[in-house]
Amino acid sequence: MPTYDYRCTKCGKQFEATHRISDTQPACPACGGACEKLILSPPAAHGYKAVGREQAMRSLQPDTSNKPTHQHGPGCGCGHRH
Repeated sequence: MPTYDYRCTKCGKQFEATHRISDTQPACPACGGACEKLILSPPAAHGYKAVGREQAMRSLQPDTSNKPTHQHGPGCGCGHRH
């Protein structure tokens, strides 16, 4: 079951509650007042998930490996074909 973060609208206490999404919001454990669900940002990805994210981002970048890295000018003499 998912864990939700709540804040009491009466006393301001913040707490977590684990329940089904279809269940009603719990009352404040400190004062019994009504509560509102908090929307929090997701945690940063570290480790294995971060590696997968980086690989996905790189796969969207244009492929530059086939492009020449050397510009040939007149009388270059480097030996590469023009």
